[in-house]
Amino acid sequence: MDILRSIDTIPSNFNGSVAAIGNFDGVHLGHQKVFQTTKEIANLSQAPSSVITFEPHPREYFQPQSKQFRLTNSKSRAKELESQGIDILFELSFDSRLANMSALEFINELLHKTLQLSHVVVGKDFKFGNRRTGDYKMLEAQGKLLGIGVSSLELLQFDNTTCSSTLIREAITKGEMKKAAQSLGRWFTIVGIVQSGYKRGRQLGYPTANLNLERVIHPQNGIYGVMVNVMTGPYIGRYKGVASIGTNPTFGVHNPNLETYLFDFDGDIYGEEIEVALIHYLRPEIKFETSEMLIDQMRVDCQNAQLVLGENQLQLSLQNE
Repeated sequence: MDILRSIDTIPSNFNGSVAAIGNFDGVHLGHQKVFQTTKEIANLSQAPSSVITFEPHPREYFQPQSKQFRLTNSKSRAKELESQGIDILFELSFDSRLANMSALEFINELLHKTLQLSHVVVGKDFKFGNRRTGDYKMLEAQGKLLGIGVSSLELLQFDNTTCSSTLIREAITKGEMKKAAQSLGRWFTIVGIVQSGYKRGRQLGYPTANLNLERVIHPQNGIYGVMVNVMTGPYIGRYKGVASIGTNPTFGVHNPNLETYLFDFDGDIYGEEIEVALIHYLRPEIKFETSEMLIDQMRVDCQNAQLVLGENQLQLSLQNE
């Protein structure tokens, strides 16, 4: 997948693409429906398939002090889009120029003149332009005048509930990982570079890989059974583990982070990129009176995590539920 973050010069072979437009935070099953339609139209017209999205998320731009809400950062979103078979990602810088662009300018100047799209695909809830005055009906009407085809899709429903990033966020903040995964179509993951921490886990006999919770939604504090994908370095592979999300209250108050202990693993992955999939919420975060009490509980947590991560449980947990 080609990624363009500057639209000053568009390669000529990118012209005429069929584009899905949206923020696509989470790349959930509803988004994937949009991508599937995009690829089908692109194949029929022998044009490249593309996605137009924005960085930062417009909500981050307009509310920079708000709590982190994103399900995927830029890198994770690109990774998921590539897995969907998209040819081109236009990741547009959401700045004052784009924020102040009227809905008609968005269509005429950006979609038509700059990107030279042949067709666009959006959900029926898509809004665009300054003050969000544009919608799919305006897009369809203006598209006819400019020769841009428009497909507007009904939102995906599960049990009379719309599949949405908002509902997935709510599930994650409550520790309802299976519910979130059923709408995502995969387990919710946190990706980052392993940081050096206080090394208390190593002193307790449970060395952990630490990730900062930056620019992603903060899941429910507590202990989780997890699957870990080590993506760089000499220990590339998948491992089971147990993770803690929170402030480590037994040793004082700290910035929230993710600490993961990998089962049957003794390598050094400081500075490596890992992906932690939160599979099952085991228990809330607890402050222990002594280190010995914490060690005893960690032993129990590992046993419980091993149970929920058993091969049969893991394979069946998202099927027919």
